[in-house]
Amino acid sequence: MCGIVGAVAQRDIVEILVEGLRRLEYRGYDSAGVAVMEAHGATQQTKRLGKVAELADALKANPLSGGTGIAHTRWATHGEPSEVNAHPHVSGDIVVVHNGIIENHQVLRNELRAKGYEFISQTDTEVIAHLIAELRKEHDTLVEAVQAARKLLHGAYGTAVMDSREPETLVVARSGAPLVIGYGIGEHFVASDQLALLPVTRRFQFLEEGDVAEVKRTSVRIFDAQDKPVEREITESNVTHDAGDKAGYRHFMLKEIHEQPDSLRATLEGRVTDGRVVAEAFGAGSIDILRQVQAVQIIACGTSYHAGMVARYWFEEIAGIPCQVEIASEFRYRKSVVLPNSLLVTISQSGETADTLAALRLAKELGYTASLTICNAPGSSLVRESDLAYMMRAGVEIGVASTKAFTVQLTGLLLLTMSIAQEQGKDVKSAVQLLNQLPRLVERALSLSDQIEALAEDFAHKHHALFLGRGTQYPIAMEGALKLKEISYIHAEAYAAGELKHGPLALIDEDMPVIVVAPNNDLLEKLKSNMEEVRARGGQLYVFADENAEMESEPGIQVIPMQSVPDLLAPVIYTVPLQLLSYYVALIKGTDVDQPRNLAKSVTVE
Repeated sequence: MCGIVGAVAQRDIVEILVEGLRRLEYRGYDSAGVAVMEAHGATQQTKRLGKVAELADALKANPLSGGTGIAHTRWATHGEPSEVNAHPHVSGDIVVVHNGIIENHQVLRNELRAKGYEFISQTDTEVIAHLIAELRKEHDTLVEAVQAARKLLHGAYGTAVMDSREPETLVVARSGAPLVIGYGIGEHFVASDQLALLPVTRRFQFLEEGDVAEVKRTSVRIFDAQDKPVEREITESNVTHDAGDKAGYRHFMLKEIHEQPDSLRATLEGRVTDGRVVAEAFGAGSIDILRQVQAVQIIACGTSYHAGMVARYWFEEIAGIPCQVEIASEFRYRKSVVLPNSLLVTISQSGETADTLAALRLAKELGYTASLTICNAPGSSLVRESDLAYMMRAGVEIGVASTKAFTVQLTGLLLLTMSIAQEQGKDVKSAVQLLNQLPRLVERALSLSDQIEALAEDFAHKHHALFLGRGTQYPIAMEGALKLKEISYIHAEAYAAGELKHGPLALIDEDMPVIVVAPNNDLLEKLKSNMEEVRARGGQLYVFADENAEMESEPGIQVIPMQSVPDLLAPVIYTVPLQLLSYYVALIKGTDVDQPRNLAKSVTVE
């Protein structure tokens, strides 16, 4: 969601800015723009609706040049996608790009209009530009004006600002949306994600909540929320990423689906040994904390929420402790009761999901024993602000529809469950030993790819679909439905199979495909009965069934045999064919698989 890139250097930085935007395309966006300042302070900008490639073409036709600049990819919140609403936004000498939402923008807009400022866009970002321009009249430097503006802005945002009176300065401010400073030699960079800056630096400094930074070619000054100078740690990144490398796959999503065996090996490496989970994988001091845990509260959004729903079964069955799972945007706006010795677990691929981060901060006030995050981004806000962290090691995930991150999240949650159980004296050795089978079992599930591609033809003209599962497979059905709707735009819903008779059966007819996940477990016979309810009403069933489940294809039911797997691992394995199904259906329907409409990879607004 929205990307910021900025640079201040002696060399021309336009190509650096555009390449940075390319590397942030995975976040999802609808327009892109760049503004640069020449040495004498003249500002030039170019904005385009659509992809970064269109911005790059416009810059080839009419080149810009300069040593100080900011660039942005926008995901529309206030105002429709258009060049007028695209960033950067200008007010006199002030140029601004912005991620997030200014909640009091209308009040500020009215006040600024009364002072004579004219608004040409529908965005909340233009309010920031005019506000800083107004405050600049009262302050000697741009950084002072931004500090003053920050006190008047309400909401979650990250912003980068230029002033033609200070042509070799960028000022950035963080309130809820991530920002990072990249260190070069005689030049510095800023971005909303370190991936944007990897071609030019490996040394990064992550801003904390409330920070404002003044970035010049040869110096960086950071001020905290109280405007006091502070030092932030500079770290060396070992992340590798080529935004243009699909490794021979047609889409990033397909590449990432097939990367899952390697991602699972990476997340397990060094964390399982001799039938035990290495509890230190969750951070320093984790053993003492895990021994005290008597309840778990999981908070997450979207795909991560589905991972949490699966984990609820594991925590209560394996560790024998109660577990609640809640959508972050709901948790943060209701009064909740904290059970004694509760561990708060947040799940986020990016570590910057706005609702999840806000829920973590709220939870700290509510009295949880400790907080733990399962996250894929080492320098992210969730990692820095949590007591413990499980780093997923899934590798960079570019496709907006999460795939490998989900299966690695499930694995991390399973490790956490087993770790709590073992530290509290339960024997989980046989269960832990099963984990080493995961990469191989996922590889076998991927061998169904050709069969599922053929199956996808049946969905080419469908507008709706139902997914069914029971037990731990119910959240997997929910994840399958989410994937199908995300990238193929087919309306899809998931139900616990036993709920069919309580309403959803009314939807069943010959035009409603019903996808079922059917491992060979204690609920199989119950599930078969639910499937008969569908067949009796003319529904077409597509069943991913254990090879020992005694099911065969016949009229009204197409069975896709799955390898027989341990029930504990089944949620991970049965995820894979549903990912492949959604991919191949989207391919047939001709949608934008990696960047589906209206969606963003990292959701940094409410």
